[in-house]
Amino acid sequence: MKPPIEEQAPLSPHWAFVVQFRVGTEVEQGQVSGRVEHIVSGQAAHFQSVEELWAFLHQSLTEVKRHGRS
Repeated sequence: MKPPIEEQAPLSPHWAFVVQFRVGTEVEQGQVSGRVEHIVSGQAAHFQSVEELWAFLHQSLTEVKRHGRS
């Protein structure tokens, strides 16, 4: 059972991203491509797969943790 929303950790802008998918993306079939941007740093990348998207998210959040931001 999940805790009520008011008991969950706050949402930090350091953990915020914008993900834009290209027209023709077929999520159900695992065919995704587009652009992702980390809001606070402004770093962005294009991705051609879910793995590339996750890799960018992982790299960005690792940097956030390394610098002690929440």
